[in-house]
Amino acid sequence: MKRREFTLTLAGTALASLGGSARAHPIEDVAATTSRDDGWNIAAGDDDKLVDTTALGKMADRLAASGANIHAVLVVHRGKLVFERYLQGSDQVPTSFFGSRVENVVFDANTRHAMKSATKSVASLAVGIAIDRGLIRDLDAPILGFFPELADLRTPESDRLLLRHALSMTLGLEWIESTPATGDLANDETRMYFSGDPCRYVLTRRAVAAAGQQFFYSTGALALVSAILHRATGRPLDEFARASLLEPLGISGEEWSRMGRDSDAGGGLRMRPRDMAKIGQLVLAGGRWDGRQIVSKGWIEASTASLIKATDDQEYGYFWWSGHAAAHRRTVRWIGALGRGGQSIRIVPELDLVVAVTAGYYQDYSPQAFKVQYGVFSDVVQAVSPSR
Repeated sequence: MKRREFTLTLAGTALASLGGSARAHPIEDVAATTSRDDGWNIAAGDDDKLVDTTALGKMADRLAASGANIHAVLVVHRGKLVFERYLQGSDQVPTSFFGSRVENVVFDANTRHAMKSATKSVASLAVGIAIDRGLIRDLDAPILGFFPELADLRTPESDRLLLRHALSMTLGLEWIESTPATGDLANDETRMYFSGDPCRYVLTRRAVAAAGQQFFYSTGALALVSAILHRATGRPLDEFARASLLEPLGISGEEWSRMGRDSDAGGGLRMRPRDMAKIGQLVLAGGRWDGRQIVSKGWIEASTASLIKATDDQEYGYFWWSGHAAAHRRTVRWIGALGRGGQSIRIVPELDLVVAVTAGYYQDYSPQAFKVQYGVFSDVVQAVSPSR
């Protein structure tokens, strides 16, 4: 899906009322962060004078009172969890068979949440680890070189498609992914999954631009990267990421769906909001967690760099978004993992800040819904003073 939910032009307050949304109710109180033996350092009381937790609490109260379908808001500052709030709202709950149903859910710190396309940024970290270990040697490797069974697709043009083009979504291949419903057969993502051979489907799309020149949002690029990681590491992405990334972060109990033999790198990961915040803190710290270098600083810098102009005044790296936000009469750059419905991990290096949000706006493409989603992040930024 085209992630229009995160348009910056609609930045504003998160306090707007959304008529017809499920009512939300606060589950945990202001700054009610408690140790859960999960590796987080917890800020005690008002120890962090730069974070206005009272303002954050009022924001969460107003979200709850308005019926906004925000499910969780977590704030990490200077490496410590300073604020978390869980609410109640409608969500897509996985069923025993393929698919999901909509239910009203009371969220808490133990509730796993769909990350949707924020999964892509976790996949980027796994790619970085594979590169660090020499399992993937060259970002300029032709993609078709990883797929000898697709040798019939080789042409001078297709040989110019490189791994870095998939990572930056600059393959130049036609891709339609802007329709809201995932079951819409006019949607290339859906057609890819039904094709029986996702990688062949992606690589047979019509070229509409030279590789590396333009941004075309494509979950199909993730099908290629997931399969490449599987072949390079000998393990599906979910297994490789669990051992090399998630377990070192103290993350467990995540759920990562597969499409055939490969992991759904485009949107199949479910984890707890506290674990989402760990992903953000890892990036903020240059790939380090608890004194251990999990991903090289070089990959963090390369993957989060602004490589190509994307949509809505945002830019894109290797499966990471970036943009700018107003903060105390200046502009700060943020780096983000963004997913349909309002899932986000945003990192603001200038403020030493990580903000993780989950929500349930999966099929709501209205301007008001976009405003609420980005408004949560905007309100948090305004509640954090720059260090002097």
